[in-house]
Amino acid sequence: MTELTAQNVSTKSGSSGYRCWFLLVLVLIYASSFVDRIIVAVVGQAVKSDMSLSDFQVGLLGGLAFSIFYSVLGLPIARLADKFNRVVLISISIIAWSAMTALCGTAGAFWQLMLYRLGVGIGEAGSTPTSHSLIADQFGPRRRASALAIYALGPPIGVLAGALGGGWLVQHLGWRPVFYVVGLPGLVLGLLAWLTLREPKRGGADGMAAATNASAPPMSEVFKLLMSSRAFVQMLLGTVVGAFAQYGVNLFIPMYFIRAYDMSFAQAGLIFGLVLGVGGIIGNTLGGVSADWASAKDRRWYARIPAIGTALGFPTLALAFLSNQWQVSVALLFIGTIALNLWNGPTFAVVQSIVEPRMRATASAIVFLLMNLIGQGLGTPVVGFLSDHIASHLFTQGDFHAVCTLPKGPHGTAAAFQGPLAAACHDASANGVRYAMLAVTVMLVWSAVHYFRAQRHLKNS
Repeated sequence: MTELTAQNVSTKSGSSGYRCWFLLVLVLIYASSFVDRIIVAVVGQAVKSDMSLSDFQVGLLGGLAFSIFYSVLGLPIARLADKFNRVVLISISIIAWSAMTALCGTAGAFWQLMLYRLGVGIGEAGSTPTSHSLIADQFGPRRRASALAIYALGPPIGVLAGALGGGWLVQHLGWRPVFYVVGLPGLVLGLLAWLTLREPKRGGADGMAAATNASAPPMSEVFKLLMSSRAFVQMLLGTVVGAFAQYGVNLFIPMYFIRAYDMSFAQAGLIFGLVLGVGGIIGNTLGGVSADWASAKDRRWYARIPAIGTALGFPTLALAFLSNQWQVSVALLFIGTIALNLWNGPTFAVVQSIVEPRMRATASAIVFLLMNLIGQGLGTPVVGFLSDHIASHLFTQGDFHAVCTLPKGPHGTAAAFQGPLAAACHDASANGVRYAMLAVTVMLVWSAVHYFRAQRHLKNS
């Protein structure tokens, strides 16, 4: 009877209908995590005005405050995922980060927001590497890049939902209710995963099922195996450097449109959602499907596609921030977002193909550790720091921070703060963030070089 039940579960887990549901739930979980992760970008200008924060502090909230524990704890939690039930681990994680997101709405000071954002990062550390491991065991090598690319639709879907809904909410209700609203769906998704998903057989999709009682290899062995692949090293460098630029730029896009083009929170949120959401969906899908198709004859396309996308992303983003017309800027950002999202599926398909089944969550966690700690953790505060520094240099009527970051109303303005001084603050703030983002886009050239170098080694990796 036990064998029959196990066989039924295995048959169910291998059906195309279940695979679609399996991937859909993981995509929704990833989307929920990304809503919670990027919501600071949507409410950033409102929080900045309400709490009199600098751009550097906003960058910390959107970057290092989240990524420090998210990155560091990713490895030990991934080790648990390589040993124990991954579905249970993901279910617990999503409930934890959703609760911490809701608490952000209660913060009365900057340090409290920092603390709750650290909690969001701790919760989300158990999600993505674990999901990568699950997907690699549910989909075979020839479908893995496509499956991982579909999973990577989570972030753009999350951006789309968070930006559209969050922008409207902050416009009409203020920034605090936004955190309550975006935190609640995660509780439902955690329960849904717990009740409907099944733990796949490790290595089953590769025809090399791992014994259920086998122990996961030491982390040093995983690291040694990855570092022995020159293709992996170059793709890792391309991913980390590219993430530095992309995370740094993306956090400040809504703030840029609010300042440079005097848009409302709802308008800036709409643009942010459409550009990063729809553009990300197209880019991720195109990257995974095209990599699986092209690599059937030449595996080097797994590196060439991210290389081409990143190389095209630099000029389009640079021109977007140099334009003085918001329509042109939006169109260029949309094209650039598509190009800059081609990397995900191909990159993680290479990572998962290098390691053994019980190394997969750990391998993804190593990539996310560096990508998020250096990319998101440092990219966003660097852009914030540059923005403050450039704005202070452009402002010639005193101390920029003391004069221009006075407490303001819910829409970022103060009745007593008008006239030439307000105009000078506005121009310095808008151009500060513009030139800061423009400076960071140069990093994309560096990223593309590493992807191009990876394709030299990929054929024999």
